[in-house]
Amino acid sequence: MKVNEIFFSIQGESSSIGLPTVFVRFTGCNLRCTYCDTKYSYYEGEPDTPQGIMDKIRSHSIKRVCLTGGEPLIQPRSEMQQLLDLLAVEQYEVSIETDGSIDVSKFRLHEGQRFILDMKVPSSAMSDKMDFANLQRILPSRDEIKFVVGTREDYEWSKNLIRQYGLDAGYQLVFSPIFADLPPRQLVEWLLEDRIDARFQIQLHKFIWDPDLRGV
Repeated sequence: MKVNEIFFSIQGESSSIGLPTVFVRFTGCNLRCTYCDTKYSYYEGEPDTPQGIMDKIRSHSIKRVCLTGGEPLIQPRSEMQQLLDLLAVEQYEVSIETDGSIDVSKFRLHEGQRFILDMKVPSSAMSDKMDFANLQRILPSRDEIKFVVGTREDYEWSKNLIRQYGLDAGYQLVFSPIFADLPPRQLVEWLLEDRIDARFQIQLHKFIWDPDLRGV
């Protein structure tokens, strides 16, 4: 496995927003989103083993982990599964931030582990790379679906996807504005106007620290 960075901070996104979390950012991504804020993870990183990663996670003394990237699911499958198994043995809460293009059914999750499926909207220039079958593979009671929106077109695309796949029937939906592109109030007004039953969030860490600061 190749790891870009491991750090301890608060979770700035998802249903765990605001909670102390150990982040494992893996190297490499199969997509090139226009608004990507972690381009440094495309190539930078050092090799490590699942056990070595576990040792570093354990040193932070918090039982909440976010596996992110880049795209974590392009790491060797057997090693990623081994890491998930090790985290389960020690009863860590785990979120896996994945870009929506990788078949999530190839990985076996344990209790307390969940996918955060980040569906890429049109302004990302990657929406045609999505594996829409993932919307049937995830579990509504466990996993989350995230839409990072920068334009009205992005919002309408997301809204249509929710209706097309029946995601308003019990799925955990999250909407977030692209930082510095879409005013948060605008997205809130759209969601309320359309009665979208979804969690609104901002990238909390970018309001606490410099938005370009790494390791937070």
